[in-house]
Amino acid sequence: MERRDLLRALSAAGALALLPSEAVAAWARVATGLRPAAGLSEAQLALINTIGDTIIPRTDSPGAVDVNVAAFIDVIVSENFSDADRAAFIAGLDAIDADAKANGGAPFGELPPSARGATIASLESAPDRRVEPQRTYWRLKGLIVHGYFTSETVMKEVLMVQVMPGAFDGNAPHTLSAPRDRDESLRSSAENQSARSAAENGSSRSAAENIV
Repeated sequence: MERRDLLRALSAAGALALLPSEAVAAWARVATGLRPAAGLSEAQLALINTIGDTIIPRTDSPGAVDVNVAAFIDVIVSENFSDADRAAFIAGLDAIDADAKANGGAPFGELPPSARGATIASLESAPDRRVEPQRTYWRLKGLIVHGYFTSETVMKEVLMVQVMPGAFDGNAPHTLSAPRDRDESLRSSAENQSARSAAENGSSRSAAENIV
């Protein structure tokens, strides 16, 4: 299966069907170019970008970095998460980096692509997703995938979804009725109206005669 077809299939399976209003609002917030006041650090955003690029790299279609998924996640974590969830998420990012150092010999962002893939594979193969760093990894992956599929670029260029109604086309073809057709239509309408009026007059006359 081609990557583009695979992305369409994945989105149809749930990414777009579960589109929350928060995702739309978050992307609108990203579009303003304004960072959250208490947003993630540059190092944390860089780690998210590197993980996103490992999960959804650029091929013949845009990757996670191309659609700025890190900015989307920055808004969600900084403005939608509770203080406790935000603190746990940030601690989990540190745990992912610590895991990469322990098993790969360097922070995740400094690992070569093959080692990054191996680190991701190790996190995904761990049996318990409720412990760190697996818990934050799966939460982060969900945000990456969700942000990717709900981005305007992917919806329009990969999934071919028309986000907004089409633009007005002043040159759209319009077929006018021929004069004879219009005349016949008007004549038929007039005849029908006359017939209805005659019937109504007849009914009124009969009712008056019955009263007399």
